[in-house]
Amino acid sequence: MPQITIQNISNKTIRFTDPSKTMLQIFQENKQDWMHACGGNGRCTTCKMEVVEGGDYLSDYSRPEEKLLESGRLKKGERLACQTKLSQAPATGALTICVPEENKLPHITYTN
Repeated sequence: MPQITIQNISNKTIRFTDPSKTMLQIFQENKQDWMHACGGNGRCTTCKMEVVEGGDYLSDYSRPEEKLLESGRLKKGERLACQTKLSQAPATGALTICVPEENKLPHITYTN
């Protein structure tokens, strides 16, 4: 079963079966709290994630992501969980992400 590793949440592993869903949907289905203020419309950057490894498995940048990249609100290597899908299901451990410092939730314990 494909999985996503969240490096700075103690290498938490999230398993999923439907790679056609957004990363945010996968997090929500797996009861992983992930900040998202605009309702998944790609208008803010609160659901931002840093891609550590496996970026090749992700969909192309969406139009909202491209606009945020152009304005400097999103950096290379950062993606919006509400816009990003897996273009193919990664092998075990192939996709590793981190929660950026500015998007950390206060009730979650983060690791280095």
